[in-house]
Amino acid sequence: MWSPNFLVRGLAALVLLGAGLARADVKVGDVFPSLPAANLVPLAGGELPATAGRVVLVDFWASWCGPCKASFPMMTKLQKDLSARGFTVVAVGVDENAAAAATFVKKLAPVFPTLHDREQSLVRQVVVPTMPTSYLIGRDGRVRFLHEGFHGDATERQVRQEIETLLAEKPTS
Repeated sequence: MWSPNFLVRGLAALVLLGAGLARADVKVGDVFPSLPAANLVPLAGGELPATAGRVVLVDFWASWCGPCKASFPMMTKLQKDLSARGFTVVAVGVDENAAAAATFVKKLAPVFPTLHDREQSLVRQVVVPTMPTSYLIGRDGRVRFLHEGFHGDATERQVRQEIETLLAEKPTS
């Protein structure tokens, strides 16, 4: 016989399962969502670049995030060193306050495109776990590596090595 307790626990489990299915968090191996479809607003470095067939580092940051500020020089070095070989950095600010994001970018003057997710559509779709978080995407558009947080030189060495691995792969047709 079914007890009321059993039914309540069963319904609660279904609700939790349904909530989990609603999450669209992007993991290693998944195709990364379309950047043009996210309606990102340029802050610096021009418009959203063409990314098809390129190795792309999509970095989510916020103006209030200290490690985000520390990661921008690394991304500048990577962009300068590797862009001619098929690598692109795209930094996506998630601040609700567009002025704070613009001030952050103006102060740091990045050499890579820096965009604002003003509607929070991409950050919600990806379900970014922490600030900063970077998704390293292969030429095929799939997430190959994921980095939560920024840990200085250790992160820089690891990310550079991963980019080199992806750049060495043959482009997809």
